[in-house]
Amino acid sequence: NGTRVEEFILLGFPGTWHSRVSLVVVFALMYSLTVIGNASIIALVWMSSNLHTPMYFFLSNLSFLEIWYTTGVVPKAIGVMLGTSQTMSFRVCILQLFFLLSLGSTECFLLSVMAYDRYLAICYPLRYSSLMNSGLSTRLVLSSWLGGFLAISLLAFLTSRLTFCGPHVINHFLCDIDSCLALSCSDTWPVELATFLVSIIVVVASCVVTLVSYMYIISSILRIQSVHGRKKAFSTCSAHLSVVTIWFGSTMFLYVKPSAQNSLDLNKLVNTFNTVVTPLLNPFIYTLRNKEVKRALGRAFQKK
Repeated sequence: NGTRVEEFILLGFPGTWHSRVSLVVVFALMYSLTVIGNASIIALVWMSSNLHTPMYFFLSNLSFLEIWYTTGVVPKAIGVMLGTSQTMSFRVCILQLFFLLSLGSTECFLLSVMAYDRYLAICYPLRYSSLMNSGLSTRLVLSSWLGGFLAISLLAFLTSRLTFCGPHVINHFLCDIDSCLALSCSDTWPVELATFLVSIIVVVASCVVTLVSYMYIISSILRIQSVHGRKKAFSTCSAHLSVVTIWFGSTMFLYVKPSAQNSLDLNKLVNTFNTVVTPLLNPFIYTLRNKEVKRALGRAFQKK
């Protein structure tokens, strides 16, 4: 009808008032634990001199990213489910989309950098300190953040050029690329192509770097003669491997596809896992499966 939509209504999760309140409690609890857990890792790395290594520098950056990643989703999602903040302007929608996709891209790059760091530590243990020095680790982190935000800039710009004539209801608790494409009344092919290409560049390329790094890591571990040596080498990368498997599996399902016309209900479920569950799991995975972090935690509690 030619009328341009400037505001969207987010549906969140269907169900009764009691079921939505229950979800709000779960989301709020998981968000609180996520912020506390990731902030604790940052504080622990900062306070413990024995954790001032590239591995934990990367980990603290990942924790910092996870705090903002889940903060960009959960507070608004709680408002949507309670019915107090269901509307979102088009500009805020594009801003949230850009923010979340940029942080997601940065996480892909950071995880691949962490895999490369583990590759150097296990395959070149005697030269590791000279190869992965503070200068290189800082450059890798800065490149990850810069690359993540630059990679999404064109995609966000193309999405902002879409026209929406109605309906203006988004079947989601956040503003994602699939929902925008499903509601647009203009040609979405350029955005779908850009989404696919950016996904290949960011997600698949990062995944390939990670896989190749772990192929060399596993090959080196298998050549270690003693069982204790193999267990020690594997323990240094088992936590990261767990996080990588969870993150890349769900991310590739969401974004590495030629068309955006997938089930929006299924995307909503996977997005919940990506933006709420995964940021909560990361600090616990690294804490429970890392002896150095557990020792640092023990010393921190003893000081108190």
